[in-house]
Amino acid sequence: MSIQVDHITKRFGTFTVLKDVSLHVQSGELVALLGPSGCGKTTLLRILAGLERPDEGRILLHGYEVTDQRITERRVGFVFQHYALFRHLSVAENVAFGLKVLPRAKRPSADSIRNKVEELLSLVQLRAMADRYPSQLSGGQRQRVALARALAVEPKLLLLDEPFGALDAKVRKELRRWLRRLHDELHITGILVTHDQEEALESADRIVVLNQGRIEQIGTPDEVYEQPATPFVYKFLGDVNVFHGRAPHDRAAHDSPEGHPLSTWTDAGGDHEVAFVRPHDLELSLKRTTASQLETTVRLIINAGARVLLELSSKDASQHIEVELTKERYRELKLQQGDVVFIHPKQLQVFRVPDPLSP
Repeated sequence: MSIQVDHITKRFGTFTVLKDVSLHVQSGELVALLGPSGCGKTTLLRILAGLERPDEGRILLHGYEVTDQRITERRVGFVFQHYALFRHLSVAENVAFGLKVLPRAKRPSADSIRNKVEELLSLVQLRAMADRYPSQLSGGQRQRVALARALAVEPKLLLLDEPFGALDAKVRKELRRWLRRLHDELHITGILVTHDQEEALESADRIVVLNQGRIEQIGTPDEVYEQPATPFVYKFLGDVNVFHGRAPHDRAAHDSPEGHPLSTWTDAGGDHEVAFVRPHDLELSLKRTTASQLETTVRLIINAGARVLLELSSKDASQHIEVELTKERYRELKLQQGDVVFIHPKQLQVFRVPDPLSP
């Protein structure tokens, strides 16, 4: 089931939630809609489900326009953040509910429903809990029941609205990997709404980054993380150090790291630029080896499992910089608070932006 989102605009009163959004999802693909709260991702999901109607644009499922179709006509499975299970029904009864309320002409037999429920509970690894009630399950188990219930009616499209948002970090990690394995087995077209960048990077085939109702970038997890198209995407996906400065007018905006010596960059005349460097892309040494290195002082050392995070400050204390080291490299350097160290980027990305000081 392919999906075509064609120039969708949606307003609530005078506020425009989605602004000319277009997107194509291939059949069998799992796509994550990623962005901060209020960026329009849940509204787009509700439009795909038929719970909202766009003010402009159209929705096509497998080539057929469904913009005016109701949710019951679209064969869409919807999984919410807060499970929405029926507390008075057992696990098996919750999964069977969607099948039992189908019109009589489309409703499977009682034996078929029972077999389908057993099959789905096996799929989500909850067959032994068929007779339990939602209150007797953990949060992760309830979410798997909600997913089984959504799959029971054999939807053409599976929509997930922050399905793991109410769970603790460890359970979220387990479930998103389980969801990826399940998707690879079923090959159902899915749209996952999340503001959790790790969830999107681990689960999705492609990621759609939304900001203020517009699409900033569409790409594979590697593409959006390693090659962000805009400053917003760079800042939203993962930790990053931001360096502001000016550069000669004749220098390309995406030069190599050697083209941007951080120690002298801010003194150059020309266009206003912003350079982004991930903490793990900063090389650190105890002695200056090139003039392009930036002199800094270690202000804070945080041991975080297999890695060590350093907070540095520039010589004039105008810039705070984060560096991520392996445990092995940290031990090799024998760093302590107050040590002077020199850094340079192994990789960075530079954007030309409007000058904030311009009139």
